[in-house]
Amino acid sequence: MKNRAITSSKNEAVSTHLLSLTELKQWAQGWQLEGDIAQHSVATLKNRRYILDKLLWFLADREYNVVDIHALRAFLHHCGKSLAPGINRWGFEGNVGGITRQKIAPGTVATYHRSLSAFFSWCVSQGAIDASPMSLINTPIDRPDQIQPFTDDQIQALLKASKKTLQPRRNECLMWLLLDTGARVTELSQLTYKDVDLSVAPCLRVEGKGGKKRTLPLGKTSSRSLWMYLSERERDHDSPVFISEGGNLSGQGLSRSGIEQIVHKIGEAAGIDHARCSPHTFRHTFAVSFLRNGGNQFALMALLGHTDTTMTGRYVRYAQADIQKQHRQYSPADQISRKK
Repeated sequence: MKNRAITSSKNEAVSTHLLSLTELKQWAQGWQLEGDIAQHSVATLKNRRYILDKLLWFLADREYNVVDIHALRAFLHHCGKSLAPGINRWGFEGNVGGITRQKIAPGTVATYHRSLSAFFSWCVSQGAIDASPMSLINTPIDRPDQIQPFTDDQIQALLKASKKTLQPRRNECLMWLLLDTGARVTELSQLTYKDVDLSVAPCLRVEGKGGKKRTLPLGKTSSRSLWMYLSERERDHDSPVFISEGGNLSGQGLSRSGIEQIVHKIGEAAGIDHARCSPHTFRHTFAVSFLRNGGNQFALMALLGHTDTTMTGRYVRYAQADIQKQHRQYSPADQISRKK
């Protein structure tokens, strides 16, 4: 009975002083300003705006008058479910690519949950609401991605397919940089001309999670591909490296979603069907290939921008298992023994 009373009291608190859509928009703007004043990273502020914009669109589209626990549950459910072909998750007309209707990864839905929880907790601290409606919504389980890198044949097919697109130099360059750096898709979408150094030691300077900056060295192949792409047009120092060509966003920098759609479409053209064709699969491929070729675990950790060895350790275990499999198949001693 005691627990039931506590739950009832909590539900009553959550249901009072609900935000209307107009109020939600105003407080969302305030949260953005607060983050800007606090000097949060560009990536953090952009992610906040992206998630709240999606929430506002969903609530308006479903004709919710207030933001309550039911509306938020419906939003998170919408994010995590697959949609039928021809239906875009965020209301664009037509089918602008399978990536827009595919089920969003559990880790991404968990990120939405964390961001909304932080926002409504901030609203409570500002006196906008009595309690956060997110407090009764459990955090989605974020199971780690299964490590499934591209094979060499799949990489070759992706590179070949990228050359047959409408923007061959840009798209081939994207393939090479994703493969050669292991950069996050957001890091590449925010890359500007001043972040590129193609002099004696070619590299990219990127800003990762939490505003942490790091330098990513480039090999000869990827730096040459990047140089050829950048040579196509003049750019200012603050110009984005990867530019959208054609459509309403022509001339603007490719967004994270834009890069994901390009990779997805190239994967379809290349006939990739045994691996998820996404920028993150390139990140897996870079990490595993780096270790297979003799790279150091702690160097990999720095290159990927990891703050602990948890994920890097998973790559090490995967690579070691692969090496053991290769050894069983190509053991020099066993090869000689078979010939006796």
